[in-house]
Amino acid sequence: MPATAPAATNKLATAFDRGLVIFDGAMGTELYRRHVFTNRCYEELNLSSRKLIQQILSEYRNAGVDVLTTNTFGANRFKLAAHGLADRVADINRAGADIAREVADDPQRPLLVAGDVGPCFSGRATAEQILAALREQIAGLIEGGADFLLFESLRTRRELEAAATAMRAFPETPFMLSVAVGALDATAGGEKLADVFAELPTDVARPTALGLNHGQGPEGLLEPVKAALALTTLPLVVQPDAGGPKEVDDRMIHMSSPEYVTEYAKRYIALGVAGVGGCCGIGPDHLAEMVDAVRSVSRSRVRATLELAQSEVEPQPETPVAEKSRLGYKIANSRWCTSVELLPPRGYELAGLVQRSKRLRAFGVDCINIPDGPRASSRISAITASMAVLQQAEIEPILHFCCRDKNLIGMQSDCLACAALGIRNLLFVTGDPPKLGKYPKATGVFDTDAIGMAAIQKRLNQGIDLGGEELKPKTEALIGVGLDPTAIDRDRELDRFRRKAEAGAEFAITQPVFDPDALLRFLDEIQQCGVPVIAGVWPLASWKNAQFLQNEVPGVEIPADIMDRMVSQESREDQLKMGVAIAREAVDRVRDRIAGIQVSAPFGKIEIAMEVLQGNV
Repeated sequence: MPATAPAATNKLATAFDRGLVIFDGAMGTELYRRHVFTNRCYEELNLSSRKLIQQILSEYRNAGVDVLTTNTFGANRFKLAAHGLADRVADINRAGADIAREVADDPQRPLLVAGDVGPCFSGRATAEQILAALREQIAGLIEGGADFLLFESLRTRRELEAAATAMRAFPETPFMLSVAVGALDATAGGEKLADVFAELPTDVARPTALGLNHGQGPEGLLEPVKAALALTTLPLVVQPDAGGPKEVDDRMIHMSSPEYVTEYAKRYIALGVAGVGGCCGIGPDHLAEMVDAVRSVSRSRVRATLELAQSEVEPQPETPVAEKSRLGYKIANSRWCTSVELLPPRGYELAGLVQRSKRLRAFGVDCINIPDGPRASSRISAITASMAVLQQAEIEPILHFCCRDKNLIGMQSDCLACAALGIRNLLFVTGDPPKLGKYPKATGVFDTDAIGMAAIQKRLNQGIDLGGEELKPKTEALIGVGLDPTAIDRDRELDRFRRKAEAGAEFAITQPVFDPDALLRFLDEIQQCGVPVIAGVWPLASWKNAQFLQNEVPGVEIPADIMDRMVSQESREDQLKMGVAIAREAVDRVRDRIAGIQVSAPFGKIEIAMEVLQGNV
């Protein structure tokens, strides 16, 4: 496949440039749900039941999608002939596009219209007859107002090339080729993805984007997505079907709830896809859930880079790491560091947090980690909690600084507030999307991500603010960043960490480490960055706690053997002992390769954290 989109500008390419593009879902499923049975020609409904098609497309529009797909999947000469409608190809396609155009042309939020073209074939048709049928359908869709053509559910290389060849007659219209996935690494036609996604011949039109659809459910597309991303640099759109039921404890359960589909959409986005949506069995409810959950995720992905204003101010020399804080001194001198993560309270009473922090200081812990709205929860300001820990418990905090909730102006103000309060250790994190919390209608800001905030803080440390103005005195923050050694997209995580190092990171803290070997492999690949790494450690409190972390907390991957060890213990007490033992084993395995550990205190029980730290402070 070509590495670049067509040279001519088009609306689809512009949409991808702006960020994640959300496509709609199935049309046939929605028609069947409204008691239109399969003995009808669904495409003919564009002529006889215009309002019904409008209603379905309006539900997708109201769900918040960016692209509406015309009801023309089978509107080619061969398939319409089975219903005696071969002479109505132009009328049906033109009407299908016109209906979608009418729904899409909302002055408040205009949407794109994808002219849908399904597989076009006939056992007795010649290649030229197939091309003629494709061109006939395409012409009707363009005349009706489609912004681009979506060739979907393609099963073979031959069908892919036929679509691209047909588009030579319409050089000004962008198009996308989407392949139906059958088995793990093959199309529905049994051909290898690598063969189907190979470079197109030079004598055919060039697509703006590629896609994958079907897949026997969202899970079935995960590995093909990874493979496809390695085969092309064109934007990739993923539209799974609902899949069939799965056997769970001898029950057959349909897994594709809106929440389930959305979780996989977030995984696709983490891998680097440019668009998500659905096909057979995926409806407006799925898309509404998906839109709410991925908007902030996609925005943070798009805003990964930050252009800082040019400044004529001469940068001041930065304070050496060893002089920034006690944690900085230990890191600079290769001394073992320990910290415990304590959540700020949901209310405003800080006495319990301070008391636990005092006990940990007496135990020998160096710092208290204070998360900033973890899992999109609303808690007392992390800065306020950090100030109480620093001033009342007399132990240094490591403040998690989240990019979700404030714009750049507000975040710079908070950086300056930390400097004024003496909070020196800052861990910049992009943040969980609002949908993860109990405030699903809250919006994420994400003006930048952890990479951008590390760069901003580095410049503040040089006496230059966000707008390029001189800052006196300069700040002296120790710049920390997050690290996920078991990320689904390992290459992307490695690239992001290297960019964090370039932006100014001076230490890193990992996601909870349950696979020490994965961390060691990651450390081998980033050692040239020269950023000391503190390993996150989460002692599993119970089997249910392990299940929750595995299924609900982004970035946490617990190996199967660890899950097996936890479930092998019958009582909660024994499960807790096993969890502590697993955590201590992980620390022992990586101790000589890391700068220290951050231990979480499950449910605020610092005694569990102290058990893990015994002999490691």
